[in-house]
Amino acid sequence: MGQVRVCVMRIEGTNREEDAQAAFEAAGADRVELVHLKQLAHSDTVPRDLHRTLDDYDILFIPGGFSAGDAVRGGAIWAARIHADLGDQIKSFIESGRPVGGVCNGFQVLLELGCLPGWAGTLPDEPEAALIQNDIGRFQSRFAELKREASTPCIWVSEVPEDNLLVPIAHGEGKFAFAPDTAEEDLKRLEAAGQIVFRYVKPDGSPAGGEFPYNPNGSIADIAGICNERGNVFGMMPHPENAIDPLQAPDWTRRPRTPCGLPIFESAVRYARGL
Repeated sequence: MGQVRVCVMRIEGTNREEDAQAAFEAAGADRVELVHLKQLAHSDTVPRDLHRTLDDYDILFIPGGFSAGDAVRGGAIWAARIHADLGDQIKSFIESGRPVGGVCNGFQVLLELGCLPGWAGTLPDEPEAALIQNDIGRFQSRFAELKREASTPCIWVSEVPEDNLLVPIAHGEGKFAFAPDTAEEDLKRLEAAGQIVFRYVKPDGSPAGGEFPYNPNGSIADIAGICNERGNVFGMMPHPENAIDPLQAPDWTRRPRTPCGLPIFESAVRYARGL
């Protein structure tokens, strides 16, 4: 059992990296570093003693925020820079089986990179799915009810119960979608492979059925998070890093809650420790 080292990548515009760092530390990771993309790309503007490579780490996490101002579309510029500067490193990291996670803006990045759902390879030339503007047409900041799918290979949820999870959301482009002409076929493939990890549900645990506000963005099949076929790459729109302490629940004064976001990070740390 070795030490677990986590890279929380950031660039200009990210704003949840310190929350992610706190979550991994609470989950028992031995070292959690906030690492700028330029450090990994060995930019001439970064001192050599701050240069890093992904091989220095056991887990890679891409946090939320508004990277590069979400110009073009959410996560697109960050993904393009990763592809150009770190393509070989990312490909090697994923294919080694090490955990890669992305939340909100990070989920957008993983889709833009094509790492999710990953059907055309580890790092294909074009994305296979997208996160587009919420059906309601505006930013949503609220709590959403989620439920983990019973059958999924995702290593990030091995410690997560199948009960409802109350997790905050904060996004304007969170609608999970496939290309219209292949959406039905792609959804069947995603479901058959167990790649849907979380879905939005109603408080009683029944499917949201696309109904707002239970499904806050209009995602196809109420999808809130997916993984690749191997299960080591995972992305979700809600923010589990902001649900690691009972005091973060909106009803903490009225009812005790087990921190429902923490098991996601604990699952990844436990898996990485066993590699």
